[in-house]
Amino acid sequence: MAMTMTGEATLPAARAKVWALLNDPEVLKSCIPGCQSLERTGDNGFSAVVKTKIGPVAATFKGKVELSDIVPEVSYRIAGEGEGGVAGFAKGGAKVSLADVESGTLLRYDVEAHVGGKMAQLGSRLIDGVAKGMADKFFTSFAEAAGGRVAPAAPAPEPLAAPAVGRSAGQAKVTPQKTSWLRRIWEWFMSLWR
Repeated sequence: MAMTMTGEATLPAARAKVWALLNDPEVLKSCIPGCQSLERTGDNGFSAVVKTKIGPVAATFKGKVELSDIVPEVSYRIAGEGEGGVAGFAKGGAKVSLADVESGTLLRYDVEAHVGGKMAQLGSRLIDGVAKGMADKFFTSFAEAAGGRVAPAAPAPEPLAAPAVGRSAGQAKVTPQKTSWLRRIWEWFMSLWR
């Protein structure tokens, strides 16, 4: 199953600082939800272990990441793959770019990923919601690491709303999705009988 995700966050720090943080394994490890280890394996590579849960499937993924098309303080491409045992696999890539804005640095990302195994059987809506929630947690933590304070989450229109990444002047801002987690789980559950 293929999944795409695009987003941006305004970080309250200079571009040089954001670039340094994006290339610091310790900072990334502390910002990636469920990351148990992240180690440099060369000039442009990392190995990682991430523990996550998507719906009823919990798994520990072991994988590797390579950076390419590196333009210092401007952009790079990430390509990676991970194995989660019986839970399945994930592989894909992302384009990350930085630009100066009045309140700091604008970070943009375009992600394309493919998942297989038990995870793919859960359905794209549930996986998309979890992926967006993980991206939100990453950027909230990353904004804090960059020296900024994070705006409080806006009240959700429905209970259990899944967050998405938004932006505001100088801060990473959390905004609610329109479809609640409960609704997404219900739709997935009902799709099993169609």
